[in-house]
Amino acid sequence: MPLPAAATGSAQRRSDWATLTRLFPYLWQYKWRVGFALAFMVAAKMANVSVPLLLKQLVDAMHIQPGSAQALLVVPLGLVLAYGGLRLSTTVFTELRELVFAKATEGATRSIALQVFGHLHTLSLRFHLERQTGGMTRDIERGTRGVQSLISYSLYSVVPTLIEVAMVLTLLGSLFDMGYVWITLTALVLYIAFTVVVTEWRMKFRREMNELESSSQTRAIDSLLNYETVKYFNNEQFEARRYDEALEKLRRARIKSQTTLSMLNAGQQLVIAVALVLMLLRATQGVASGAMTLGDLVMVNAFMIQLYIPLGFLGVLYREIKQSLTDLDKMFVLLEKEREIADQPGALPLVLDGPPTVKFENVRFSYEPAREILHGISFEIPAGKTVAVVGPSGSGKSTLARLLYRFYDIGCGAILINGQDIRQVTQSSLRQAIGIVPQDTVLFNDSIEYNILYGRPEAGHEAAVAAAQAAHIHGFIEKLPLGYATTVGERGLKLSGGEKQRVAIARTLLKNPPIVIFDEATSALDSANERAIQAELKTAARNKTSLVIAHRLSTVVDAHEILVLKNGEIVERGAHADLVARAGGVYAEMWSLQQANQEQIGETTPASAA
Repeated sequence: MPLPAAATGSAQRRSDWATLTRLFPYLWQYKWRVGFALAFMVAAKMANVSVPLLLKQLVDAMHIQPGSAQALLVVPLGLVLAYGGLRLSTTVFTELRELVFAKATEGATRSIALQVFGHLHTLSLRFHLERQTGGMTRDIERGTRGVQSLISYSLYSVVPTLIEVAMVLTLLGSLFDMGYVWITLTALVLYIAFTVVVTEWRMKFRREMNELESSSQTRAIDSLLNYETVKYFNNEQFEARRYDEALEKLRRARIKSQTTLSMLNAGQQLVIAVALVLMLLRATQGVASGAMTLGDLVMVNAFMIQLYIPLGFLGVLYREIKQSLTDLDKMFVLLEKEREIADQPGALPLVLDGPPTVKFENVRFSYEPAREILHGISFEIPAGKTVAVVGPSGSGKSTLARLLYRFYDIGCGAILINGQDIRQVTQSSLRQAIGIVPQDTVLFNDSIEYNILYGRPEAGHEAAVAAAQAAHIHGFIEKLPLGYATTVGERGLKLSGGEKQRVAIARTLLKNPPIVIFDEATSALDSANERAIQAELKTAARNKTSLVIAHRLSTVVDAHEILVLKNGEIVERGAHADLVARAGGVYAEMWSLQQANQEQIGETTPASAA
């Protein structure tokens, strides 16, 4: 069973190298672009390192006689033009590198995001019920952004800086004595060691800040999704307090993160300042002794500035790369989450040539190991017939629909469709053959037409209208200002319960599958609309194998067989007339109670109206 989000967030993650190895195949699809990008990057750094060398030549070339035509027209002008050309070349090669590699970066990001999105849809219902959607979407968002950040910071900043360091050290060692190399290397080692140690220490504050940010985001989204419930119980202030508690924890974590960042930056600048002072001191001594020219001094200073400016951001780069790796790893963890419900190797599509026979054979199932929901359920829905399941809440009625859809795998027994075990066929073909009108209808925040066409997206407008007419909702839609283009709102909250359920009925009618499940399909409708739609449901169930899960017994009187489920067991079964005739039976008592309630409502309605 998947761990809750809080637990998985604190789980040990893989090494950074393993995460990079996991990312590499996505980039290797663009290996030619990677090669060209690296070539442009080296060319940009060669041009950049050449700038101080040319600057030295320019400074030294000024040691000529004043007023010389050569001074005014030849040497300085040529060197100045070359200097400007190298500066421009650095920018041009850098932009070419980014231009060439942009497609690889965006392509890899798109591939990973699409793969994660598709994988999440293959995970079990149990996984999604136990995850917090706000935190999960935040992890995906950070992960996709982490791909771009990681490539940007590593390929565009860290690797070019390392190349430049190697070039500069080679030049310093070859042009001057090794003292300059040792000063630079010592400063680099101290700088990097200090940066890594302090950044690793403060990463815990960064992780804490990110976890608290996800927590506050999840709390806000959960509250807004349950807007009506908040209003029903007048708990706006309560929700605000809960959100403020999360924001206060986030504030404290952010202050800790900023404080430690300031410590890191101060230490880095100290190392850089000491190194610059030592290098310039040594260079000025060389100029004073005549061992170096003024141009050499300028060149050394320019090298140090070029080298330490990017190093000044090393702490930020290291932190961001580490954070990007962490975010990317979280997304890869989602991608590698094992599917609880998976097609067996060699699974074949479900083969149907008409309305099938559906059998439940000694089915046992439990959501939790310690609490079994179904205790050896066995029944058959003959081809083209309707079987109804009734019983008190919590008896396991809706669980039957979830098992038939294979949202969960059963612990014991088998579910067969035309003799084919649903565990042996592909999930796609199985679900394609089943349509459902659920008890709790959830709609997409899109148009009414989009939600109806979701049953068969390629059907077109005319088919959506026909399905709406069959579900007795066309008249309502036509009266809306925007008609079928009306947006239903988040989870369909702009529609009433009955309107949402009729959209769900239209959606299933449009899909037109050979197996139909009605899970309390008319529970949100008034009596008049229920009777009107009941005829359409019978039409929709004609020549189809139907499973009807109902609370109102009046909706199942015409079923081929009625099963009475109680505490996960079938306690009665038979036709409506036979079950009603059983004195003292569970079904007979339920029928009598519901009939008495309807008579009472009929008697009190005129008086209340008067």
